Amino acid sequence: MKNKNTISVILPIKSAVSGFFEEYLNKAIESIKVQKEQFDELIIVHTNENLLTKVLSEFDFGDLNVKLESWTKTANFADQVNHGVSLATSNWISIFEFDDEYSNIWVKNVKNYMDIYPNVGAFLPIVVDVDDKGVFVGFTNEATFAANISEEMGVLTNETLHTYQNFQISGMVIKKDLFVEYGMIKSNFKLTFGYEFLLRMTQNSVKFMTVPRIGYKHSNLREGSIFWNYKNGDERLSEDEVKFWIDAAKKEYFFNTQREINYEPQEI
Repeated sequence: MKNKNTISVILPIKSAVSGFFEEYLNKAIESIKVQKEQFDELIIVHTNENLLTKVLSEFDFGDLNVKLESWTKTANFADQVNHGVSLATSNWISIFEFDDEYSNIWVKNVKNYMDIYPNVGAFLPIVVDVDDKGVFVGFTNEATFAANISEEMGVLTNETLHTYQNFQISGMVIKKDLFVEYGMIKSNFKLTFGYEFLLRMTQNSVKFMTVPRIGYKHSNLREGSIFWNYKNGDERLSEDEVKFWIDAAKKEYFFNTQREINYEPQEI
């Protein structure tokens, strides 16, 4: 029987100022166009920066079903993703970044897994991380297949997340209803919003399974990206603050609604 599940891609974009923006975006959109089985819609939630609006309005998306949604509030990855999800008409969603690429077999593989594992609420790709020059850095999400990481091979559990944090949500495909029901992504987390999200979802018994094929390429620590800014840029975090946000995720994931969290520098 043919899989009838539908998938919406949510793509938040903050700015097109980077000199490589259009090059990255071309590769990202091309990775959607060449899927063996297509996504059902692409929802781009972008700020109203003049250059970005111009680039997107003139961009050739081909035959893709694209929705361009202007975000007039302060740019925020989590809020833009959550808004995109609210507009999605599919029963599954996938979070995408403009400097990343899907493997052309990702949709086909994940839909096969949906048929075989109907009790799974989210599927993670094995991610190839590359640096800003495209050079291989490492893998992410593959650890669920390692001995002593997870009790069930390929499955990400809440217990695993407490001892091993290197998992990411970009590229994942998750049931829209579960994403919304359990609070979506919390925008009050500076650094560990993905980690807190995974802790919260697994705490609420959402089953995450890693598909054992490379499904996603992620630009790791690209200059100007969220995590680059936290490690090297204007928003650089101290070691104490990094630890604070990891600890905060472990404390806050029990709450499906976000609460105010403030970091106070430790006195030396």
